[in-house]
Amino acid sequence: MTSRKSYERIILFSLWLLIFSASSQIMIISPLLPVIGKQLSMPEVWQGWLVSAYAFMVGFFALVAGPISDRIGRRRILLLGTAAMTIALALHSLAFSWQALMLMRLLAGIAGGILSGSAVSYIGDYFPYERRGWANGWIMSGAASGQIVGIPLGTILGEYFGFRIPFLMFAVTMGLTWLLIQKYVPQPPVQRSLHPVTVKSALTGYWAMLRKMKVFAAVMAFFAMFVSVGLYVIYLPTWLMETFSISGNQIALMFMIGGIANVITGPRMGKLSDQIGRRGLILFSCVGIAIIMFGTTFIIRDFWIAYPLFFLTMMLVAMRVTPFQALLTALESDEKRGMLMSLSASIGQAGFGLGGALAGLTFASYGYTSNTLFASFFAISAAFIIWKFIPEPPMNKLATRSNDKNKRVKTFTGMATSAAAVNSREH
Repeated sequence: MTSRKSYERIILFSLWLLIFSASSQIMIISPLLPVIGKQLSMPEVWQGWLVSAYAFMVGFFALVAGPISDRIGRRRILLLGTAAMTIALALHSLAFSWQALMLMRLLAGIAGGILSGSAVSYIGDYFPYERRGWANGWIMSGAASGQIVGIPLGTILGEYFGFRIPFLMFAVTMGLTWLLIQKYVPQPPVQRSLHPVTVKSALTGYWAMLRKMKVFAAVMAFFAMFVSVGLYVIYLPTWLMETFSISGNQIALMFMIGGIANVITGPRMGKLSDQIGRRGLILFSCVGIAIIMFGTTFIIRDFWIAYPLFFLTMMLVAMRVTPFQALLTALESDEKRGMLMSLSASIGQAGFGLGGALAGLTFASYGYTSNTLFASFFAISAAFIIWKFIPEPPMNKLATRSNDKNKRVKTFTGMATSAAAVNSREH
């Protein structure tokens, strides 16, 4: 008989693999830019648009997927998104010009939009608020594991066998994710939206959310965070390679070190935020990231300094992302959570796309120092918005609501376990 803990582990691993695959295929672009530029003769000023094109499509289709997710349930949207992403990544093998690669990134962006916020929304549906920091920490460590394994391996494969191979590798892991969700991940027993999904109802719902100050502030903070990340990360490997004449293997090692920091920090910060609150950790990390971004080009005088600096940066990123994702799940009710997570993901991806577009312009015109200064400004802006406008959700009220959900989930798990036992006896 399968226990509730076993169900949780299977669900968390499935969502972890989803985050691993989805985040890796985004992050791999940055270290592969020099290879892509050389193999496809892609102008440097256009390379940032490989990130922006993906991000803008994610932003648009996340808005479309949000209300659909609330209506049809998280499981179906997860299956649809993972299938679409598997196909889109496999098609990268047909990109023999930089224009074709741009088209493939647009297609991947559509799939990414369907998936945006889906894993975190599922955590919000399945787990009570006082355990969401812990659960989010584990699934978001998939992104960190991508930095440890996926990005270094993909970077090395890309350097020796061409940029298409890493995308095919992540198509395989995303296909495995689809199989796991199909077999093991159930639809949580929560209230779904009863409103018909139309353009008018979606726009009305999003507008109603944005009229709430705490929601508006949260998505604007998300926007500022992603602009800063886009400005900072996309051309960091290019700057390091041009400044210190290093290889792709050394960049891969840097991402691996950053991923280790993320894996160590993410689950612990999630659990800590369950105990002491989210807001203080988020503010501390935002300020720390802003300081590091501002000082990057002044601090890194020898390449080896990039290793501990990137380790510290990824620790602070994990300290920010995990508690912030958990905090977002408490800003709306169950039947509107998908819309909220998709809205925040959409605005965040728009910010990432804008950051990527600006990064290409500023890097080509003024050098990487201008990227870091603008990135620092947006990071500190996110901290100000959170400090001024986003309160810490009251844990006692949320705990009462979570207890009711726990009863429903336990009943649901018990029914699923009994059904599995009956099925095994019959066969």
